[in-house]
Amino acid sequence: MELAYYSDYAVRLVNSEEPGRNKDVLTTVEAIRDLFGPSTQMARRATDSDVTRFRSVRARLRAVFEAADGGDETLAVDLLNSLLLEFPVSPQISGHDHRDDDDRPLWHLHLADHPSNATAGYAAIAAMGLAFHLTEHGVDRLGLCEAPPCRNAYLDTSTNRSRRYCSDRCATRANVAAYRARKRLETERSASTGRAAPSAQRASANGERRPGAGGR
Repeated sequence: MELAYYSDYAVRLVNSEEPGRNKDVLTTVEAIRDLFGPSTQMARRATDSDVTRFRSVRARLRAVFEAADGGDETLAVDLLNSLLLEFPVSPQISGHDHRDDDDRPLWHLHLADHPSNATAGYAAIAAMGLAFHLTEHGVDRLGLCEAPPCRNAYLDTSTNRSRRYCSDRCATRANVAAYRARKRLETERSASTGRAAPSAQRASANGERRPGAGGR
């Protein structure tokens, strides 16, 4: 399993809460197990006590994204390093897949899941995956959605570092909102221009001279 895959663990955990919408799905053991995806062995270790611990790790991971999104690279790295120190990983070389042309294993680095509890295991792989993404692609590749009220985390994998939203849905919603704002502004300007024209016509009808106009 590639290390880049593990960065999705951090994103999934952070986005289990949407503060702007007062939504939090991380309330049960089943919700925790859903975060693990195919890692069923580690998920089975989750207990009720992991709910509080997961929320604590989630807040710390969100702080990493917030620091990165705010341009504070040093803070983002320091926060992530504290997670890596507290939740160390156990890397192992795994070869459960095979090459297409022969029976030799397709070797890759795998993070072994032998933690003391489900939170420690999840936090370790999430922090390691995020650290890999940060060092490989840059701190500015960690972002928070710009479509209010959404502030979901995302990993920017675009070629020109142009991503601003967590999903196509939020991007569409933001574009529609911007379009409507432009149309309102155009309407207000047109209305203002329309009011100015009749005023000028009335002044002319009443015999008022324009400033600078000649006459007796």
